[in-house]
Amino acid sequence: MERRTIGATALEVGAIGLGCMPMSWGYTESQRNGESSLRTVHTALDQGCTLLDTADMYGPFTNELLVGRALKERRAEAFVSTKVGLLVGEQHIVANGRPGYVRRACDASLRRLQTDCIDLYQLHRTDPEVPIEETWGAMAGLVAAGKVRSLGLCAVGARAGRRRGTRLYDGTLRQLERIQQVFPVSSVQAELSVWSKEALETLLPWCVTRGVGFLAAMPLGNGFLTGTLTPGQGFEPEDIRARHPRFTAEMMAANQPVVAGLRRVGARHGATPGQVALAWVLAQGPHVVPVPGTKKERWAAENAAAARLTLDRRDLAEIAALPPARGSWD
Repeated sequence: MERRTIGATALEVGAIGLGCMPMSWGYTESQRNGESSLRTVHTALDQGCTLLDTADMYGPFTNELLVGRALKERRAEAFVSTKVGLLVGEQHIVANGRPGYVRRACDASLRRLQTDCIDLYQLHRTDPEVPIEETWGAMAGLVAAGKVRSLGLCAVGARAGRRRGTRLYDGTLRQLERIQQVFPVSSVQAELSVWSKEALETLLPWCVTRGVGFLAAMPLGNGFLTGTLTPGQGFEPEDIRARHPRFTAEMMAANQPVVAGLRRVGARHGATPGQVALAWVLAQGPHVVPVPGTKKERWAAENAAAARLTLDRRDLAEIAALPPARGSWD
């Protein structure tokens, strides 16, 4: 598989990563199976998907434990990415960016992951009660201590409720400029897919001009762009799509032309809609690494194969002409 770099430190990963979150958090709880998920991680590594993306909050904690089981056997083959900054309660999630907490959380993640060093440590969310420079400084201290190799920031942008004239990631760009003065940013993780292209406007250009890697979260549109979901099918109560503005029955039906377009392009290449969606993300630049989430071996292998699909000018023009995605926030 093609290799891509994360940040100025030139840390190499496979062209496509593996998002481990669905194995323990956020999606179809009834379908979670630890042994099946473990096989999925091994399949991804077998296919060259070396970047394993997790977080301490997924589960919470159980996702890191799962990844740790795979790392115990294959640490040398994996690029380990985890996150800090969010605490999960019974009915809420809160940010914690206090330096002491960051240091303790890192030690706990190292134990769960069964490793002595995390390749990429990402700030999941900023704490409004703590200056981001203090949080980032604590994370930089972990690099100095040899517990972490590089640092990344997860970008957040709310479509709903934005002030007129502001762009989705303006707040993140300001944060990035501040923390760059403390310690180099190696990567930014944000949503990027055929139906969510906002990162192309300002966030990805910021990364490109500074040699910062870009991890494309949700490159398959939470599964919608695979063409395997049916409008009105319903989701389990704990599934994040049950409350997502693009996953009402009405909006799923309205967005079917997006999937149909991907299917047409895929038909010319013998590829699935999901593989076309991932190839589109890869076409956005050499430092872009899509990180599709899955918990099944079949999908991990299919996703990995997308790295061999190259879209031509006709394909990209056809995808660019697809109607914009709609959500109940529109």
